[in-house]
Amino acid sequence: MKYLYLLTIIYLTTSSVWSSPVTITQMQQQKLLVFSKTAGYHHQSIAAGNAAIQKLGRENKFDVDLTTNSSLFTDNNLKQYAAVVWLSTTNDVLNSKQRMAFTKYIQAGHGFVGIHSAMDTEYYWPWYNQLLGGYLSSHPARLQNATLNVVDRTHISTKHLPAKWQLNDEWYNYGKTYWNDVHILITIDETSYIGGENGNIHPMSWYREFDGGRSFYTEISHTDVTYQDSMYLQHLLGGIQYAMGIDSN
Repeated sequence: MKYLYLLTIIYLTTSSVWSSPVTITQMQQQKLLVFSKTAGYHHQSIAAGNAAIQKLGRENKFDVDLTTNSSLFTDNNLKQYAAVVWLSTTNDVLNSKQRMAFTKYIQAGHGFVGIHSAMDTEYYWPWYNQLLGGYLSSHPARLQNATLNVVDRTHISTKHLPAKWQLNDEWYNYGKTYWNDVHILITIDETSYIGGENGNIHPMSWYREFDGGRSFYTEISHTDVTYQDSMYLQHLLGGIQYAMGIDSN
């Protein structure tokens, strides 16, 4: 009887281990795809952004794959990644089949990170507009110093930032926005620079849950210099970790 009892305990223990749910991050082994295809303006800072994200991956134990190849947007390929970063993409970068694969990827519970001109991408794809939260409508002709208001300092991407953050960058104005559906993290003070067109609510970074997945956007990073700013890199890392579903603690 003791022998049978021992076998029963072993069976129950091992079966519970094998049947335990596996989290998305465990399945993907904390792997990130960085997509930087451009079909319009090409930001020179993309190279610096790729290098910075690779370094963040090495330092924070997630793997990073870089690509400009939209043919990698298939069901089988995307499922290995916890999140996909659209790094300063522009104009139409996916065909209809690739759009469908990316849609299903997000619906399966994965993450999206949009950086800078990801906002200047896929203007005729309403689902992407909602995932992202808006589209670029215009921007001032030159880079300017401006004051950013960090309105939520509890999120993983902003908890290290000061309440007011001074930066020099290219500042976007937006159209087709979904401000009521996103959680705004950072806004810009339009009185601190010339050319703002969105008024008192002019976000620069936000996040949202959408269609089963997670979305994070940051407008900041037009120049190479930004990718040398430790506060910005921590902000970007937090956004990536949120999208990947990685616990910050």
